[in-house]
Amino acid sequence: MPLILPGNVGSATAGGFNVANSLRFNDGSSDYLTRTTETPTNADKFTFSAWVKMSAVGTDSTIISEYTDTNNRSEFGFISNGKLRWEFLLSGSVIASFETNRLFRDPSAWYHFVLAYDSTDGTAGDRFKLYVNGVRETSFSSSTNPDQNQNSRWQTSGLTLNLGERGGGAQYFDGYMSEVVMIDGSALAPTSFGEFDSDSGIWKPINVSGLTFGNNGFYLEYKQSGTSTNASGMGADTSGNANHFAVNNLTAVDQSIDTCTNNFCTFMSHTSGGYATLSEGGLISTGNSASDSGSSIASFGMTNGKWYWEFEFDTQNSGYGLSGAIDTTAAKFGIQGGAIGYPVPNAYMISVGGNMSDGGVSSEESGWASDYSNGDVLGMAFDMDNGAWYMHLNGTYYDSGDPTSGGSKTGAVVGWTPNGKTLVPVVTSYNGSIEKFNFGSPPYAISSGNQDGDGFGNFEYAVPSGYFALCTKNLAEYG
Repeated sequence: MPLILPGNVGSATAGGFNVANSLRFNDGSSDYLTRTTETPTNADKFTFSAWVKMSAVGTDSTIISEYTDTNNRSEFGFISNGKLRWEFLLSGSVIASFETNRLFRDPSAWYHFVLAYDSTDGTAGDRFKLYVNGVRETSFSSSTNPDQNQNSRWQTSGLTLNLGERGGGAQYFDGYMSEVVMIDGSALAPTSFGEFDSDSGIWKPINVSGLTFGNNGFYLEYKQSGTSTNASGMGADTSGNANHFAVNNLTAVDQSIDTCTNNFCTFMSHTSGGYATLSEGGLISTGNSASDSGSSIASFGMTNGKWYWEFEFDTQNSGYGLSGAIDTTAAKFGIQGGAIGYPVPNAYMISVGGNMSDGGVSSEESGWASDYSNGDVLGMAFDMDNGAWYMHLNGTYYDSGDPTSGGSKTGAVVGWTPNGKTLVPVVTSYNGSIEKFNFGSPPYAISSGNQDGDGFGNFEYAVPSGYFALCTKNLAEYG
């Protein structure tokens, strides 16, 4: 089955329909959107479509729900074993449900889900249809078909519809959503929302603004950053129905440019080993343990080209906390907090204690530990074509570094002979240290906005000429 893959979605969508924004949900902050349903166009039929990029793996996580109480609810999302589940209960009885055999555990990819419900269909097995990236899902570990002409809860008047929460303060979604659509009164095919790219075969979004949405229908593009329940809010409905959602615990920084047509780098939760916690869409790492550190590897690697990102040491603790990049062949060995404990081959990392791994040895960089404090921003510039790592503190490059110097590697923190290796961003957190990362869509407020030469990203400091944000559109062109 063609999937939305991080390495080629940029090329697959170049020149086509582009999605500008997503909304970043954080389960630790209890983020969600909510609205009250109205009189439906047809309670027997609906279509729900959403592009989703998960950040947390191995937890119950709700994409959309109506939850009156434990016995009266309808919810769709991930369960802890990685499967997708839809469950529709009335008075404690299961009216309709499914649970996929397939697992969904890739925090680097955008998935497109379409759930089409038509209880008027004479064929019981066709009364609900689930599509993943344009292809109907047919393998379920369990399923219950609704009775004919059974009204859905999502299109029942006066109930509460939630995005990103099960209801009752539980099972919050952790990750990104974009192009979220509800159609009231029609059960549509996935081709109403996407198409297969003619060159790559990858499923990609199309313009849905011309669809008939019905009374309870909505289209959430997340164009706005406000928190009001109106056209200026993050939950603004742009279908023309003005079925706006109320914002709960989300803030302006949760409006993201990481979307299903330009996928940005994030850290992956399944690599942190329990010693660190990732939050805010895989962009904030917090150390949990005072006895060991937790390392997380990013979703994209760098083999060719020149790449830039920023991070902020938000909380320092006893000089611990590391960040940089590591060779994919060395990543499996792991990294300790504070002093680099191995040294790790081909690891290029700096700690808040001033310890640095410079590709094969551990060393102390005199004065660096006292240079920065909580809230400072460090910039990473990796020149994979010439083999050089540059780093700045609040815009000033160490050792008078010049990332644009090419083969001379002027002021590079570390230089190496280019050999085709792939480096991936990495973070190690320990004992309460907090590191916040900006690969182009920051999880924290910045005072200025700088883009790369192709107009991608939102950075505090100027991106060096010829360097680019780690996103799929850039990787397709320069990586």
